[in-house]
Amino acid sequence: MSEMQLTKRRLLGGIAIAAAAAALVACNDSRDAADASSSGKTMADGTNVDTIQTAATSSTEIPKPDGDVDMAEVLKPGALPEMALGKADAPVKIVEYMSMTCPHCAHFHNTTFDAIKQKYVDSGKVQFIIREFPFDPRAAAAFMLARCSASNPEQLSTPEQYFPMVSMLFKQQQVWAAADDGRAALLQMSKLAGFTEDSFTKCLTNQKLLDEVNATRERGSKDFGVNATPTFLINGKRYSGDMPVETMSALIDSLL
Repeated sequence: MSEMQLTKRRLLGGIAIAAAAAALVACNDSRDAADASSSGKTMADGTNVDTIQTAATSSTEIPKPDGDVDMAEVLKPGALPEMALGKADAPVKIVEYMSMTCPHCAHFHNTTFDAIKQKYVDSGKVQFIIREFPFDPRAAAAFMLARCSASNPEQLSTPEQYFPMVSMLFKQQQVWAAADDGRAALLQMSKLAGFTEDSFTKCLTNQKLLDEVNATRERGSKDFGVNATPTFLINGKRYSGDMPVETMSALIDSLL
């Protein structure tokens, strides 16, 4: 997508930070959005929308899908190695498209993901896959850092490295995503994961990796109708928006 054709200079320079800050105004229109209990999604234009339609009397009503997807096509390899947790033969497949600067994505990962992982992924019932859908240069940079090995940025990270990095960035999203100096904030976060300033810079100037992150987003948009985050592709159905543990559990249970 044309707006995502970022250069090395834009990722590391002030232009990228200014562009990211502007994009984040809509994505972070509520400072405590990542701590809110309401469900929602962030559209590709940055608009926050409440989407999970649950009855007032029941917090576990199964959400209605936005549409159908060909799960066999969804599960085919893309530009980057799959970041997956759980058994490949698990009966329920969940593919989440997310943006690192999306507060609804952060809320899902900070409040729902661990419980779903423990209950369904670790028990062999669900395979959970994360795919990149960055809305802005800062989100793209965060994904690149998650994809790089901290000790050798020319190598891609493993799921064992990727998921903890994503978790840390989501937990600290308000610290780096809206910071005036996005590069400095991301560098500080990255050092906690073992990056040096040199490995940090090498990762963010890897044009091939950036192109692959962008290709992952483009595939989700063009092939599977993803236009908001988080979007979950689950056993042939597409669901948009943050889900609390009870809602996602009810949805998974209905497929088992």
